[in-house]
Amino acid sequence: MYLAIIIVFVIGYLAIALEHNINVNKTATALLLGVVCWTLLVFGSDTIFPHLESIESSHFISESLLEHVGEISEILFFLLGAMTIVELMDAHEGFGLITDKIKIKKKSHLLIVLSFITFFLSAALDNLTTAIVMAAVLRKMIKDKNDLWIFASMMIIAANAGGAWSPIGDVTTIMLWIGGQITASNIVTAIFIPSLVSTLIPLAILSSKLKGDVAIMDNHLGATHTKNEISTFDKTIVFATGVSALLFVPIFKTVTHLPPFMGILFGLGIMWILTEVLHMKKNEEHKKSLSISAILTRIDTPSILFFLGILLAVAALQVGGHLLQLSQVLDANFDSVYAINLLIGLLSSIIDNVPMVAAAMGMYSLETYTVDSVFWELLAYCAGTGGSILIIGSAAGVAIMGIFKIDFIWYVKKISFAAILGYLAGIGVYMLLN
Repeated sequence: MYLAIIIVFVIGYLAIALEHNINVNKTATALLLGVVCWTLLVFGSDTIFPHLESIESSHFISESLLEHVGEISEILFFLLGAMTIVELMDAHEGFGLITDKIKIKKKSHLLIVLSFITFFLSAALDNLTTAIVMAAVLRKMIKDKNDLWIFASMMIIAANAGGAWSPIGDVTTIMLWIGGQITASNIVTAIFIPSLVSTLIPLAILSSKLKGDVAIMDNHLGATHTKNEISTFDKTIVFATGVSALLFVPIFKTVTHLPPFMGILFGLGIMWILTEVLHMKKNEEHKKSLSISAILTRIDTPSILFFLGILLAVAALQVGGHLLQLSQVLDANFDSVYAINLLIGLLSSIIDNVPMVAAAMGMYSLETYTVDSVFWELLAYCAGTGGSILIIGSAAGVAIMGIFKIDFIWYVKKISFAAILGYLAGIGVYMLLN
């Protein structure tokens, strides 16, 4: 059964990658993959957990499943809350306040500006929230599908790189910061330049592929929000409150030590009340189309369920000991911390980076590698940026993939090589600096 779980995971992963070739929705595959992996854990418990009695192994698997569902739920509720806030800002035409001020028409120049905005915004928020926000901005600015996919892919790379050098920018960096492996000030100074390089290389490659000017978007065609005129006051207050709610999340976490999804739900509650008050005296049609209840119908539920399925599958690999064994193989065969972290980053593009980092944190104590050592710094960089190599290698990538329906194979052909070059260049720069 131990080997069967690996085989099933590989088959499921290929089915997700070849979604458009086999005409089976990736969400269906991911959900089935997650359930089957855990089912195989149950049926193979005697061989996978030989040190436990039958009843003990069943109890262990059930407890582990509940623990992982709790951790996954944090991500899903965060995603749901962030997407709702962004959709609410979009429905009130809040992003028009930004897009109207960006007068750049040349595609390559626009990509550069948006990439830098994403890079720094990701450090202040986090890569997942930033990806969702920038997706809303791109929908307002880019008309051509191929251009939109290139822009969106570059946002994934910039968001992941921006999150790597900030203690609150990526889940794995947060794990290392809270775990005491890195300090906030040191990770910023040590990883900023490598992260910037890992963005600049793909940016140079992708911007060179974009020729001409951006096609003018007609915001009246295919608009999903109300036809009623939205006042400048409503646009401004909803947009400002939405941005404040997103920026408040890391502050809320620092002050209360509660998970980030609690902060996003707090912001969503504030915005819900605000919009109810704003539209209280308006006509029913106007009020209904701009309410949270209407906005929730626009949320991309399949993407959220895709997250659930793929993270459940990875959690099964973690509980079954597959990821720990993988880490031990890396440790046994590679003496260099650079080689180990380089491979962890590459594996993060296939397997979620959170359990990979968790396994590394479990394997190496602070006595082996002290606080702010090269190993922990490079782990933060590699785990954060390595996920950009494949579109489903990071939370930001999965979110963007769901929003724009980007094809996995298209991303591999058009983006992965540039992302790998950036990733390796960043490691090279880090080695030179150290």
